[in-house]
Amino acid sequence: MNEQQIALRSVNGLRVDDSGESLRFFIPDYQRGFRWSPLQVRQLLDDIREFTQRRNPQPEEFYCLQPLVIKARPDEGDFEVVDGQQRLTTLLLIMRHFNERLAEKYRQKLFRLDYKTRPSLDAFLNNPSEEAANDNVDFYHLYHAITTIEEWFTERDSEVESIKAALLNQTKVIWFQLAESDNTVEAFTRLNVGKIPLTNDELIRALFLRRSGPDEKDATSLQLRIAYEWDQLEKALQSDAFWYFLSNQPGKSENRIGFLFDLVARVDGLEPGAESDAYGIFYTFSQNLKTPGKTLENEWRRIKQRYLLLEEWFEDRVLYHMVGFLVSQEMPIIDIQALSMNCTKTAFEQHLRKEIFHRVTDEDIPDPPERQAVRESVANLLEELSYLSNRQSIKALLLLFNLASLLQNRRSNLRFQFDSFKSERWDIEHIRSVTDDRPDRHHDRRSWLENSLGYLKSKRVEGELRDAIREFLQLSQAEASHEVFDPLYERVLEYFHETNGGEAEHGISNLTLLDESTNRSYKNAVFAVKRQRLLELDQSGIFVPLCTRNVFLKCYSPQVDNLMFWGEDDRDGYISAIADVLADFFCGTMEG
Repeated sequence: MNEQQIALRSVNGLRVDDSGESLRFFIPDYQRGFRWSPLQVRQLLDDIREFTQRRNPQPEEFYCLQPLVIKARPDEGDFEVVDGQQRLTTLLLIMRHFNERLAEKYRQKLFRLDYKTRPSLDAFLNNPSEEAANDNVDFYHLYHAITTIEEWFTERDSEVESIKAALLNQTKVIWFQLAESDNTVEAFTRLNVGKIPLTNDELIRALFLRRSGPDEKDATSLQLRIAYEWDQLEKALQSDAFWYFLSNQPGKSENRIGFLFDLVARVDGLEPGAESDAYGIFYTFSQNLKTPGKTLENEWRRIKQRYLLLEEWFEDRVLYHMVGFLVSQEMPIIDIQALSMNCTKTAFEQHLRKEIFHRVTDEDIPDPPERQAVRESVANLLEELSYLSNRQSIKALLLLFNLASLLQNRRSNLRFQFDSFKSERWDIEHIRSVTDDRPDRHHDRRSWLENSLGYLKSKRVEGELRDAIREFLQLSQAEASHEVFDPLYERVLEYFHETNGGEAEHGISNLTLLDESTNRSYKNAVFAVKRQRLLELDQSGIFVPLCTRNVFLKCYSPQVDNLMFWGEDDRDGYISAIADVLADFFCGTMEG
């Protein structure tokens, strides 16, 4: 066999081969022996029993175990077990228990396990004893598993037949057979030593890359084409700009193509029970490809079509920002796709605007969206929001403000960097410091003052205040009490015009988006310190959201009288700009 094979095989199908002879499985010397604990054995039995108790089960439903990775040994007439030995051994012990409940003539043939470097199991399994178990570590674990199985079924004697039927006929393993050229030790190392299980993507790849059809030449051509196109799609999804447009999670550095399979499977409707199963997506495609009329080529075409749709959204600047926002708000791609069905691009954009408006305001957008009414609705919402109770809503609105600002001019080619925004964990933070959130710990007080001192030194201003800060920084922790710190703290705030508190401190007019590292290192710093830091980042080419940059440049302020302070006029201009930009966005009144 020159290629991998994959199939779903019932537990009953593991017992014998096509001629009725017991299947034989070989356990090589690079594997340890049976080590499952009684708890793990009970968990498997509990899972199978739970499956039998489902309400209104569908005929095609089954309980699926983790993959059994094997490689055929034609010269020996058996299969080398690369992964799945523990489950396979436990299944053998359970089936032996079923046989022991029957008269000998009614007992079924079972598969055999042969170890390269350990005693044969047959003699021990035919007469398991505690004495023999104490002489051999493998027999010790087998004995306790056998005892656990007997005790478990004793407590559920009336359910034995239903559990037996479920185990043999409705419990399946993913039979993953390696190719002749595959190295079993390397595969074992990856799957066991590295604790890296087979993924849905790898199993599905094996499904799609198997040869199919009577024409060997055509089948090989299709196989090669799918393999090439698979790699092309995977390469495209490796772009973080594309990936974070579609997802809020980092995703693996490889096998991101699973996103497409998950999407297509959910469009079709997952197989019963697949939603909560680690290999649910694989089960769905495996069953789909058994459906009459469905071919590998047609199913693969559907995967490509799904990718092309996502790529179309990504390339379109308006759709990129609208879809990207909804994804950031945890709206599933499948639901976004539903909005695009059977409509023009313009109508799709309108559907997206309506969905976005509803998500950020919890109201329906006026129909038609008259600008004054929309602006009034947005402005009222902005006034009500508080950092203390509406953080998620504020973050969503500030993100949307950035996206809508970028879309104000259709001739611009600027795009929001969802990859930097998500990977660097940008979140909301106060523009100017919060007066009642003064640092309490000695370390935090020193850090806060050092940041303020750094700014004053760079501007060569306020010599007396700089000297007072230096004197405090020379004090020991015992000397730097709050009686000493608090007056100095108030003095710094007064210099930066940040002594006036009130509700405005926690309103959206005093909030913007800051990255986690800047927020952590400059938490509750005064406006001037934060401004200096953000402009340094921007000048060095590090991503800073457009509106955050504009805030610290005071682009929204009606009068820029002092770049060190963030006052009431600045706040009023900022919140007014947010309302105007969002109203234009929702009404579609962007510049041409």
